[in-house]
Amino acid sequence: MMKKFSIAFGSLALFAILCLAYSYFIEPRRLVVREYDLAVNNWNPKLNGLKIVAIADIHGGSNGADEDQIRQVVAVANAQNPDLIVLLGDFVSEFPNDRTKLRMPIETIVAQLKNLRAPLGVLAVLGNHDNWYDAPKVLAAFQGTGIRVLENEIVTLQKDGAKFRVFGLRDHLSLTPGWKQFTDEMKVLLSRSEQIGDVIVLEHSPDVFPVMTDQQLFVSKDIKLFLTAHTHGGQVWLPVLGTPIVPSSYGQRYSYGHIRENGVDMFVNTGIGTSILPIRFMMPPEISVLNIHADEAS
Repeated sequence: MMKKFSIAFGSLALFAILCLAYSYFIEPRRLVVREYDLAVNNWNPKLNGLKIVAIADIHGGSNGADEDQIRQVVAVANAQNPDLIVLLGDFVSEFPNDRTKLRMPIETIVAQLKNLRAPLGVLAVLGNHDNWYDAPKVLAAFQGTGIRVLENEIVTLQKDGAKFRVFGLRDHLSLTPGWKQFTDEMKVLLSRSEQIGDVIVLEHSPDVFPVMTDQQLFVSKDIKLFLTAHTHGGQVWLPVLGTPIVPSSYGQRYSYGHIRENGVDMFVNTGIGTSILPIRFMMPPEISVLNIHADEAS
């Protein structure tokens, strides 16, 4: 009996060691491209077929996210021939005991990202790590690259004669205190923009989604889609448990993928690099290719 127990325990221990080795040495270096057929509620049918590549949470210098991988991210993203590329924040990775020091200089990261190409351009927002490190330094690194970083700004784009707007928000951890004040500010910014076209919101964290779509605080009926990140998909996915650790106030509710609430759609990208734990398990680095069209059922 003891012998059988020892064999079983030894087998489990070996399996756990192999899983840990895989999650540290292999999966963070895997790069997958996933295509999503994103049916959006009340989307303008004239914009059907809009293709957006979403990239997030590069965390340059974190486990797996070396220069070669960032270079590969750029090459693979360009190869998808998207209409628009969006970068959803957290470009840097700081040392936990000193946020003023980076594992990879932001200039090195941006030197690769500036090679991204799309007909409608490359738009970006900052993440919480970019702000914790030094937002002005990160913004300065992007100057002159052709990548436009939106800080509570709106741009109007056009595809095949149909206009749409992209609303880039500051990271949720650096927003004005008080959700009511925040949503009021968003309403003002949208009212000042061109009043034509569906709105796609870019925000690092999905935690603004339930606030901006709340029936009491609802910002605008023109907002059709949120593109967010921050969660890394939990970095670890386990059978039955799912993604047990998600950096969100809403737990697994906004862990990853396509979500619809209050008639508004959101897509949460799972990111490239790692943060806190230098591992990924069943949640590899991902470039998301979003083929957007109107949800005919709605």
